[in-house]
Amino acid sequence: MKISGFTIGKNVHKLYYPIKQAIESILPIVDEFVVALGDSDEDDKARAEILSIGSDKIKIIDTVWDIKKYPRGMEHAHQTDIAKSHCSGDWLFYLQSDEVIHEKYLPIIQQRCKAFLDDREVEGMLFDYIHFWGDYDHFQDGHCWYRKEIRIIRNLPQIHSWESAQSFRKIPDFDQLNYRQQENTFKLKVVDSGATVYHYGWVRPPALMQSKIKVFNTNHQKNFSNNLVVKQEEKPAPFDYGNLNYLSRFQETHPLVMKQWMSRFDWKHQLRYSGQRNTSNGLIHKHEKTKYRIISWIEKNVLFNHRLGEFKNYILLKR
Repeated sequence: MKISGFTIGKNVHKLYYPIKQAIESILPIVDEFVVALGDSDEDDKARAEILSIGSDKIKIIDTVWDIKKYPRGMEHAHQTDIAKSHCSGDWLFYLQSDEVIHEKYLPIIQQRCKAFLDDREVEGMLFDYIHFWGDYDHFQDGHCWYRKEIRIIRNLPQIHSWESAQSFRKIPDFDQLNYRQQENTFKLKVVDSGATVYHYGWVRPPALMQSKIKVFNTNHQKNFSNNLVVKQEEKPAPFDYGNLNYLSRFQETHPLVMKQWMSRFDWKHQLRYSGQRNTSNGLIHKHEKTKYRIISWIEKNVLFNHRLGEFKNYILLKR
């Protein structure tokens, strides 16, 4: 059995993505790790960070991003497919560059991959998620946040990254262009991996969080004449994570590979643990809106964590 790891990125170092830690977190159980590294700015140090790992398992594929050809976040999916195409494993383990696996899960994941290697009905594996927010002690677990996602797929040519690369689908006769295609796409049949993804994409210094949002909005524009980026630039207030004490508190351990990265945490004085959020700039997070706070409370306290209207981009097999 062979497992390939793969990821993508562009300007990930300057935008505070822990891509090195993401790679290191699963490197012990993969036979190769493919990185599709986009045409980053000269001052981005992602390549040096990746090479500093010093592993001959790592393969860097240089790519060029074209968000005019692949708007609305589809370039992320396109780049993911490029990385996937260079993988040779039976199973392909995809991690975005802000996703990390705790070392305690590696034996479990390896065991699940072996157990279902010859079960051709199983097309992928599903992971739970912890979405950290603001610092490393708080996380989002309300209605607005996805709880599970596919991160291991079987190496089949008809499986493609989908929409903006959050997940995967089977797309027969795919035109390699419309990654937001809905018709003639099929959800993967998956089993539970028994593991959790630690998502650190919302743990950045407020200034860099604002920069990341600006890039994200640019990549997800449908029409480049619209004013999404202008709106960001017109809001000079720094990114406000809100009152973190409204969130669930993380009581467990982080992956060991994150230890040095977490030691860089120096923006606690810019966070708030009391009071109301400043909405004078007209921006408010979806999960902070009264409607969704009420829904989240009902789901947790009345419905035993059942999510109302939860979208599931997979078919979960009972195995």
